[in-house]
Amino acid sequence: MNLNQIHNVYFIGIGGIGMSALARYFKAIGKNVSGYDKTPTILTNELIESGISIHFEDSIDLIPKDYFAENTLVIITPAVPKSHSEWNYFLERDYVVKKRAEVLGIITKDTFCFAVAGTHGKTTTSSILGHILYESGADVTSFLGGIVENYNSNLIGTGKTVTVVEADEFDRSFLHLHPNIACVTSMDADHLDIYGDDEAIKASFKEFADKVADKNDLFVINGLPLEGITVGANDDSKFVAHNIRIEDGWYVFDVKTPTENIKDLRFGLPGKHNLTNALLALAMARTFGTPTESIAKALATFKGVRRRFSFQIRKPDFVYIDDYAHHPTEINAVHQAVSELYPGQKVLAVFQPHLFSRTKDFADDFAKSLSQFDEVLLLDIYPARELPMEGVTSQWLLNKIENPNKKLVQKNELISLLKASDAPVIVTIGAGDIGEMVSEIKNALDAK
Repeated sequence: MNLNQIHNVYFIGIGGIGMSALARYFKAIGKNVSGYDKTPTILTNELIESGISIHFEDSIDLIPKDYFAENTLVIITPAVPKSHSEWNYFLERDYVVKKRAEVLGIITKDTFCFAVAGTHGKTTTSSILGHILYESGADVTSFLGGIVENYNSNLIGTGKTVTVVEADEFDRSFLHLHPNIACVTSMDADHLDIYGDDEAIKASFKEFADKVADKNDLFVINGLPLEGITVGANDDSKFVAHNIRIEDGWYVFDVKTPTENIKDLRFGLPGKHNLTNALLALAMARTFGTPTESIAKALATFKGVRRRFSFQIRKPDFVYIDDYAHHPTEINAVHQAVSELYPGQKVLAVFQPHLFSRTKDFADDFAKSLSQFDEVLLLDIYPARELPMEGVTSQWLLNKIENPNKKLVQKNELISLLKASDAPVIVTIGAGDIGEMVSEIKNALDAK
């Protein structure tokens, strides 16, 4: 498919974090971009402000009349049901209809492609890498799954020869990519509604890893069952962080690589998981040939990703943090980071489970990870693309949480409960529409 012959790009599900990055890209290179999404969000508002036309009603009458089959690419998200009338309109008229991952594969096929895979850590790792490459002057475009605070965008750069992409395991999407350098951050069980079991997920990651012919260009967290260059902290990895300390809220550390010893790197995101994310980005950039000094400077200036351990309020006596965590391993990482930064302080966690299937598959692990916090407020499950499952509810999950300081709450009562809390540290967690409440929560807590 020749993208040069495409004049119009139409998105069904344009407000998704990955879809919106593609929308920004096509707008930046001069295509007519428009699309549909189910509901307005902060992201869709930002896209509309950039000049992209978006509607929120599934209606073929709202498709632009000059979007013909011969000059239009239609991009869909797997979250859209097959009964969607606009989708069927395009299929019945033989438009080119592709999934987001297929389009990423087309865009990146003729570039030097960095691909970041893993059940957790993809967005932060790829964002750090994109920041390093862009700041070092590389001719790069990075397609990201989160809004990077430095750029207020999920698209970094407009380069034509180098790309950075998140290699998403959902629906085996990452198998459409053609990576030159890649990494795998983690391989925990997830998306069991797609894969069935843990072994199928591991097999899919192995298939992705095999896309990198030279295993010196594949970087894996130490301990993963893949052949590649190992990355870790205080262990026997090829790229290893050591002499790790915290100074004024910053990680300061040294890195030993196969060819050099790098001293006193500074990195501002808390949590050991973020330290290894930074290390993966460093390893890939260094292998690409990015100078050590450029990497060090970029690590020190990276501000983080929206909704990834994002400080909303950071006062001496009160802190409010928001995080996208939606898997038990990610919640454990949030708890570890909070505990490291605020030892001995009471932490209240608000959690909105994401997907009935994920809640069902990991209920005991969710309960265990949430029980670590001093107090838990649990919201109803955010369904996203799913229909309810009998017996799978937030009340069912709440009953499994061993911490007695727990409560099931509705969204409309959440802010008043948070304002009444005496906890000096509050964390909101989840991948659903809780993210749309963050600004309102911040304003309410700022005024208390």
